[in-house]
Amino acid sequence: MSRDVDYAQVVAASGDAVVVSDADGVITVWSPAAERIFGFPEAEALGQTLDLITPERHRRRHWTGYAETMRTGVTRYGSEVLRVPALHRDGRPLSIAFTVGLMKEADGEVTGIVAVIRDDTARWEEERKLRRRLAELEPVPA
Repeated sequence: MSRDVDYAQVVAASGDAVVVSDADGVITVWSPAAERIFGFPEAEALGQTLDLITPERHRRRHWTGYAETMRTGVTRYGSEVLRVPALHRDGRPLSIAFTVGLMKEADGEVTGIVAVIRDDTARWEEERKLRRRLAELEPVPA
């Protein structure tokens, strides 16, 4: 028995955030998990650029890569998990882990990017504590 998949329901039910942005980096899909992770309600996020969640010091690099992906139709990341800093609505820093996929027209033209995102802040902070502790325990060269 074949059943049509309700993709909006899949996005809404996902525990990981689903964020889709168009060719200009404007947010067109913002899942409930994105709202939970980043703190922005869907109504505030839709129509904004990805600057909403991208720390200012990382924006130039982000937009350079984004433009290159839109121009070439190729992403060097594919299914690779990326870990980058992000911003919460209240201004606190987050660490996110995500994968990206390209949204394409039938003719292959890239129309946007879908990112599936997980809040990785707790793991990142724990790793940072462990690195500090290890540095404290390592002998200082004489």
